[in-house]
Amino acid sequence: MSTPAHLSRTITDPEEAMTQSTQTTVIETPSAQFPSTASDSRSGAFVAGTVRRLGRGLEPGIIVPLVFLLGLIAAAIIPSVLAPSGPLDMNPAEAFTAPGAAHWFGTDESGRDVFSRVIHGARSSLLIGVLATVIGLGLAVVLGAIAGLGTRAVDFGVSRFLEVLFAFPGLLLALLVITILGPGVVTTTIAVGLSAAPGYARMIRSQVLSVRDSGYVEASIVQGRSRAFIIRNHILPNVAAPLFVLGTLGVGQAIVWASSLSFLGLGATPPDPEWGSMLSLGRLYIGNAWWLTVFPGLFIVLSAATTTLLGHGIQRKLKDK
Repeated sequence: MSTPAHLSRTITDPEEAMTQSTQTTVIETPSAQFPSTASDSRSGAFVAGTVRRLGRGLEPGIIVPLVFLLGLIAAAIIPSVLAPSGPLDMNPAEAFTAPGAAHWFGTDESGRDVFSRVIHGARSSLLIGVLATVIGLGLAVVLGAIAGLGTRAVDFGVSRFLEVLFAFPGLLLALLVITILGPGVVTTTIAVGLSAAPGYARMIRSQVLSVRDSGYVEASIVQGRSRAFIIRNHILPNVAAPLFVLGTLGVGQAIVWASSLSFLGLGATPPDPEWGSMLSLGRLYIGNAWWLTVFPGLFIVLSAATTTLLGHGIQRKLKDK
């Protein structure tokens, strides 16, 4: 019985049949399925693009707080230019002078100009707020990245540790740190930063987990990209924008906490021109010199409100884009 020609060729030439089978099953994957180059360029330009996007079409909810914040920064950098006198210049003959043309915010019990002290106090308050926020965010980035990028056991351990710290109110945790390290401006800055870190870390962990499970990260893993490459080019750029918003909101909170600690005598001490210590000193004379507490307290409230409004405005613009 003879074998048909086409079957004979299949049996006698198996290598050729295997080659043809392989050729029919190989699928040419288009480069669009692995957009590593496009994704890398997008993620690398994300931070720079964020600043450009924020600058276009600024709304009043951002402009007004931004103008006030720039004024505070100018007062912190060049207080001697804006203030009519030094923060410690005394004139007992003009003690408890009410606000007027000569002294816009009045004078205190030693005849010191309150407006000058408030202007000079902007440096201490803003510096404490910014440094405390940097400390809190720096520690939060480390803890949040370890939890988000680590194994399940590492994530569980870090998360439980953060929950224990988060169970304490922020100000109470700061008081605990000051009790251990002692009072002072430096200690207050560290204490406020450490007390804010647990809340920041939980937010950053959530953001890292969201980015880690995204499609472009999975594409980079399939391509064999290293862990350092993925963190540098994908995770960090996409976590930067939320960090910017958190930092803006955190400065106001840090200023309020630092002022509260100074009010309790655990931070800056009189006669240093710091808003919290001025508020603490002015409460002794609130019955006959209301301006000693009103103006420092007003600047604390305005600073916190300014950074909060600015942070929420930036957050809205980022979501709209």
